[in-house]
Amino acid sequence: MSDTSVMTATTELSTPVTRPVSMGIPGMRRPMPVEDAPAPVEETAWAPEADASAPWQDLASWQDRALCSQTDPEAFFPEKGGSTREAKRVCLGCDVRVECLEYALANDERFGIWGGLSERERRRVKREAV
Repeated sequence: MSDTSVMTATTELSTPVTRPVSMGIPGMRRPMPVEDAPAPVEETAWAPEADASAPWQDLASWQDRALCSQTDPEAFFPEKGGSTREAKRVCLGCDVRVECLEYALANDERFGIWGGLSERERRRVKREAV
C-alpha cells in the first residue's frame, strides 16, 4: 500500500547513514536525492556586536578564563543527592568565581554549581540580599 524508499546520506565523518522514508503518507514530501543536496556549510562562531545595554557581553570573556571550562562538566551538575565537593574545590581556585556567581544570581540559574555555590545556597544568598 505504501511506497517505501531508502535514502542514504553521508555524515560529516563520511559514514553512510541509511534511513527508510515512507512515501505513502499524504502530505509527506519526497526527500531530495543525496547527489542534489546542498554542500555542507562550515559552522562559524556567532559573535554579537558590542552593546553596553547587554549584560551578557562579558560572558565569553570570563567563561573562557573559568577553571570549570577546563574540567569535567559532570562535576558541576551532579545528580540529586550527589557530591558537590569536587566542583566547589575547583571554584575555590578560580579567578572568575565572583563573576560566575553574579551571572548565576542575575540569570536565576537553577541547576549546577555556579561561583562555588549550589542552587540552594544561591537561593539563600538572594533571600538574604532582600
